[in-house]
Amino acid sequence: MHLALFNPQIPQNVGACIRLSACFDTPLHIIEPVGFSFDDRSMKRAALDYGPLSHMTRHADWDAFQAARGPGRLILFTTRGATPLDAFTFEAGDTLLFGSETSGAPHGVHAAADARVVIPIRPGARSMNLSVSAGIGLFEALRQTAGLHPRDYV
Repeated sequence: MHLALFNPQIPQNVGACIRLSACFDTPLHIIEPVGFSFDDRSMKRAALDYGPLSHMTRHADWDAFQAARGPGRLILFTTRGATPLDAFTFEAGDTLLFGSETSGAPHGVHAAADARVVIPIRPGARSMNLSVSAGIGLFEALRQTAGLHPRDYV
């Protein structure tokens, strides 16, 4: 399973996704350009000390990401999705892609996706925060594919 962010604009979201990547041992792909500097204090504060545990790769643009992505399906999470999250079946090699906070994903990214998924929310609500959506989507994908790491709970 892989997590990918297309042109993220808010450093705190990337920081939270670095923590998500580290906690679930999932590679994180950042598709540039981004709307901040990677030395941004707010991103570092959100990521805390999880950076070394994360497997983050930065891609110069969409084409570079596509060239490096490798096998597996590309699953786009979008408010214009066709399949509700609870009705979608994930596979272990999927890459979960989330669009920019301000503009989502352009038509070409939608066209390249093997599937489009929407997280059901109440009518009248526009969308959720990027890192919250990534956490919901990643957890469900890992749960379905037995990708959650067992832990000794005391």
